This record gives sequence, C-alpha cells and structure tokens, in this order.
Amino acid sequence: MQAPKPTPELDDATLAFAEQVFDSARNGDSARLGELLAQGLPANLRNHAGDSLLMLASYHGHIDATRLLLEHGADPQLRNHRGHTPLAGAAFKGNLPMIELLLAHGADVEGTCADGKTALTMAAMFNHCDIIEQLLAHGADPQARDVNGATPLAAAALMGATDSQALLSRLS
Repeated sequence: MQAPKPTPELDDATLAFAEQVFDSARNGDSARLGELLAQGLPANLRNHAGDSLLMLASYHGHIDATRLLLEHGADPQLRNHRGHTPLAGAAFKGNLPMIELLLAHGADVEGTCADGKTALTMAAMFNHCDIIEQLLAHGADPQARDVNGATPLAAAALMGATDSQALLSRLS
C-alpha cells in the first residue's frame, strides 16, 4: 500500500490570495469573481470551514455573485463542514430572492443539514412565512423530521415562531 501524498504547504502569498478570493464572495464582488472564474478559478473552491464561494455569496445575500457562481458550475448542494447547504443558509437569513435563485439552479428542497433540518425547518424556526410558502410550492415536505424527530411545525413551536406555526398548522 502506498503512503498518502503529503499535503503541500501554502506560502503566505498564496494564503493571502485565497483569503482575498473568499472575501470577494463574502462581499459580493462579482467583477473580481468573474475575472477569476474566467481564468480558471474552481467555482466550488472551499475554505478551511468547508464554506464554498457559493455558500459565502448566498449567505451574505449577494444575488449577482451567487448567480455568477451558479452559472460557472458552483454546486448548490455542496455542504460546509457543519453540514449546511446554501439553501438552508438562505432560509435562515430569510432571503426569498436567494431561495428562488438557488431552487432555479437545482438546489434540493429536501436537502438536510447534518442535524437533519431542512431549509423548510430553518424557515419555520425563524418565522419566514414567505420562504415556507416558496419551499412548499417546490415540494418541501412539511412532515420531514430532523435527527431529534422534530417536524418544521414542532421546530417553529419550540422557537416561538407563531406565524410559521399558524401557517404550518393550516397545512396539517
């Protein structure tokens, strides 16, 4: 059996460049990202936490940067080291246009985080009824259960998200 190849050490200049790339996604610098992608930057590049460029751009609400990354092949299902997807992050943040963009580019409405929570559960927990309705329209399961057995309705109740509770109760 061959020994695994050692991971190459990156020099300070390379590390600084990588941090600038992730900052471009985090700050929504579409022009810079476009230049880098055109030069061959991998659209699914990830940082030390497993956050992809898409995760950073979408979580911080940058529609144009997110669209650009998706058009260059960024994977909307790529989870970070905590198991979160860009769709779950957008649901947590309450960003309906981002939800719509990610769904239009193939994000799995039933994709779960490491704890089994779906984007619907995240939206329910934080009282984002417009997102709940959008996710349901795309086939989200209101009876999906997380690793603790909680449904989106139960999670909404636990968090005191009364509007989400009312909406999800009407569906039950």
